[in-house]
Amino acid sequence: MARVAPARRPYPLLVAVAIVVALGAATAWTVGDTLGLSHSPAAVPGEEAVAAPTRTPAPVPPLASLVVPDDPRLTRAATAVADAVVFRGRPRPVLAPAATTSSGSGTASGGPPDPSAVRTLRAGVLAALRGTPESYRLDVRGTELTVQGGDVAGVAAGMYQLADRIRSGVEALSPADTGRLVAPRLGLRLTDAGSVGREPDPDAFAAGDDYSLNTDVVASAVLPRAPWVDADAVARIDAQFRQLVDHSLAQGYNGIVVPGFLEYVTFAKVGDGRAVYPPGDPHVDRARAMVTAFGPVFRYAEDMGMKVFLLTDMLAVSPPLEAYLTRTVGGLDVADPRLWAVYQAGLAELFESMPFVDGLMVRIGEGGEVYAETGWDFSSRLAVTTEASVRAMLRALLDTAGSAGKEIIFRTWTVGVGAVGDLHTNPESYAQVLGGLDDPHLIVSTKYTLGDFYSHLPLNTTLLGGRHRRIVEFQARREFEAFGSLPNDLGPLHRQALQAFLAANANVEGVWNWTQDGGPLRAGPMSLYLRAGFWQLYDLNTYAVGRLAWDPQVDPAQVTADWAYRTFSGDPGTVAAIGQAMALSRQAVTKGLYIGPYADRSVRALGLEPPPMMWIFEWDIPTGDSAALDSIYAVTGGRVDEAIQEGTQAVVLARRMRDLVAATDPATWRDAELRGRFTATLDYQVDLFETLSAYRTMVLRHAQWLDTGAPAARHEWRRAAAAYQDARDAHRQRYGADLDLPAYNFTAADLGAQRADRDPAMAWAARALLASILLVLLLGLRGRGFGAAAARGLLLGALRPWRVAALPTPRTRADRLMVWLVPAVVLVASRLVLTWFAAPAHLLVTLGGWALFALVVRLVVGRRDPFHLWAALGGVALLRSVLLLAALAPRGPGGYWFAFWTSPGLRAAYVTVAFAAFCWLFVVTAVVLRDRYGLRRASAVGLTLTAVGVPLGALSILVSAVGLERALTVWNDQLALLPWGLSRILGITVYLGIPTQLPAYAAAAGVALAGVGLLLSLRRD
Repeated sequence: MARVAPARRPYPLLVAVAIVVALGAATAWTVGDTLGLSHSPAAVPGEEAVAAPTRTPAPVPPLASLVVPDDPRLTRAATAVADAVVFRGRPRPVLAPAATTSSGSGTASGGPPDPSAVRTLRAGVLAALRGTPESYRLDVRGTELTVQGGDVAGVAAGMYQLADRIRSGVEALSPADTGRLVAPRLGLRLTDAGSVGREPDPDAFAAGDDYSLNTDVVASAVLPRAPWVDADAVARIDAQFRQLVDHSLAQGYNGIVVPGFLEYVTFAKVGDGRAVYPPGDPHVDRARAMVTAFGPVFRYAEDMGMKVFLLTDMLAVSPPLEAYLTRTVGGLDVADPRLWAVYQAGLAELFESMPFVDGLMVRIGEGGEVYAETGWDFSSRLAVTTEASVRAMLRALLDTAGSAGKEIIFRTWTVGVGAVGDLHTNPESYAQVLGGLDDPHLIVSTKYTLGDFYSHLPLNTTLLGGRHRRIVEFQARREFEAFGSLPNDLGPLHRQALQAFLAANANVEGVWNWTQDGGPLRAGPMSLYLRAGFWQLYDLNTYAVGRLAWDPQVDPAQVTADWAYRTFSGDPGTVAAIGQAMALSRQAVTKGLYIGPYADRSVRALGLEPPPMMWIFEWDIPTGDSAALDSIYAVTGGRVDEAIQEGTQAVVLARRMRDLVAATDPATWRDAELRGRFTATLDYQVDLFETLSAYRTMVLRHAQWLDTGAPAARHEWRRAAAAYQDARDAHRQRYGADLDLPAYNFTAADLGAQRADRDPAMAWAARALLASILLVLLLGLRGRGFGAAAARGLLLGALRPWRVAALPTPRTRADRLMVWLVPAVVLVASRLVLTWFAAPAHLLVTLGGWALFALVVRLVVGRRDPFHLWAALGGVALLRSVLLLAALAPRGPGGYWFAFWTSPGLRAAYVTVAFAAFCWLFVVTAVVLRDRYGLRRASAVGLTLTAVGVPLGALSILVSAVGLERALTVWNDQLALLPWGLSRILGITVYLGIPTQLPAYAAAAGVALAGVGLLLSLRRD
């Protein structure tokens, strides 16, 4: 029989209590500091959109001939003028070569111009014309309309401007324009590569869950072996690229950004030329084939007067390159000049093999597998994350670019990664990282918003200063606002942004507009710029940015009217109706896709800045997680009714837009298909906003009930839940198979709704369990009757473990059974309630940990009676379960997590006590092993540590085998605590900065703890 130590004084255990409470408090502080939910008002720019008044289209100049110098750029521009004349219903003018490249002195003929008398357009270079190379002047001399420029670029720009006016129904040459020298306000006007290289593949778009972010334009032409490129695919890409260049030139752009870098480089300038890619390595032949095939394709842009920049993430790597850097530098040491010398050699080679390339654009803030193209072994690493590495990279690349007369465009998009994570939004970080890097070949590119391309964000304050050359990034096909499938006239907002930056910062010299880029390639509508879907809808924003870059004072309403005229109809009434609908579009989008009282706040949580559209996590997934939805409710404060009403207002606005367009006469539209697309889009918007409005009402009313417990809130929540289910089903049925207007993905929303539905039942289950535990407590206090000995043992084990050893051993089998069965049942049942009976992964880890711990200490006891051990362990299990059930009893697991995310005081109190009770388990175990089972102090402590180490090690090994990202994904899918889309799009570990090696470290710690415990158990006191 085990030696029973005399009852111990409780004072040492009181010290232990103080220690575990202190540990609990420290844990609570750490959790609170990590979550760190805070918010403050954001300086969101106001948007005032009005429609242009109805206007009668201006007459078309009766041009019969176009006389231009024999230059490909001018021939292309003159063709744009001829096309515009034909577009307006007049005969195509004859294109004739000019006898000279000079158009004369430029002296006007006098008198007001008479465009109706014009029969000939004569264009040419006038060397004496002052201004920038793109400056031009329009004039009328009798029957000739002259276009003069100081350079070919200016002559072309003037003709493109004239073509735009004719096509838009605007007066070709007003008296105010006669003889006026026109120059662009911003000299660098870049576009992305559009949809070049992408195909409208229904099968690829049908699933809607391809979240690849790779934007490569040439991958479809690459073959796995010689000749390495498919000539037919190259020809197809070439035609698409020429189409984009021609369209962009006509809209006023003069540069294009094309993804690519490593695929065109052999690193022949490194070592003996075979150091990176050894003899026989296919990278060399493939790179040469790529240069041969695509050099002429991209050179077309330069031939037409556009600058060409290649775009790459850094670090860009291939397996042989990474192996070479490991051999020579010791790894990816991005602060080591030797590493950058390799990239310098590659860049120098690129500039030699593709001399038309004007520079390299570099991004450091995103990368990884999600950006890699399937079938390629090129990828990128998030490695340039410190001030020193950024400066080392830029200094090296600028040295190479400068010597070649090229430029480096550095994107400040760092999105929270590393020590320079707020470079994009923090002027102080910007100054610290880039201050002193004064190089004329450096251009810094920055999004106009203080964050990503969302609405409800302030203008980016880093663009208000800085000594570097700056360009401003805009996105026409707004990825977070239904990928351009909704009317979304950004002209007024973009003008406001440009005017603010230009007024504050003289170094702003350009724009970069994204026509297609941003977000996954095939997770949204199958719309490809210029080629598939209703791309005309978001072409408005591309057209507007081009116009604003030339003249930031231009009226956005007039730009929208011009777009409507040239795209849809020449009828003044129809154009006006479209303009009125588009003037409502921003109100509809900002109310329908955002929850205003939340979106208008600057929020911080988990050390990050959650976006203003957190309830729709990444593009088209209404989220159902408690972290986002409860936090949104908390940030809205007492404005829940206002937030809900916004959803209703968005539906009203969308219906008004639909009615305006639907009321137009079909006969006034040039293309019946475009009218059908426009009305279908507006029907889709109404349906989508109705569904989202029902969903927002449901989740906000549910959160309101969790917060207040008010019966009225619960009633409104249940009513809204029924409305949401009907709207969701109708939305899926109508748009579930529509590739152009795809249904939103409500999987995450449904996961959250299903768990919310169970909250009331779970609250009652928690109350019933608490009542059963109370019965056990009363039975223990009574001290006699069925199960009384077991109940008393559990009571003492939880609260007075120093008295457990002195308990007499019960004689009944019922007591021996109940002492472990009751806490086991309560433990399992309480965790089932916590997880809505829907998260077996959580149960596997938590209950598995308890089971392994209990198994180890049971083995320690051996053949001795385990009653007192179960009393101690079971008592603590009941104590922890009581704490949990008390938190679950008011409003179920939803209320538990609501308080965790939104109530710092309650969270701190709960975490302190719960973690202290967790640590109390180990204290109680060691005490009962010593006092009841006669182990020496060192043995009792050591074997307790072993019992802790075994489950830690075993479960960590299990998670490591599954993979941390996969394990967290399964766990989160079942509990709906974090956004469902997080793991599918960004990765939970990446987004939250969790080391993927964490399970391995934990496993090692568990093994070490178990080993130390065993060694300690062998030690004599």
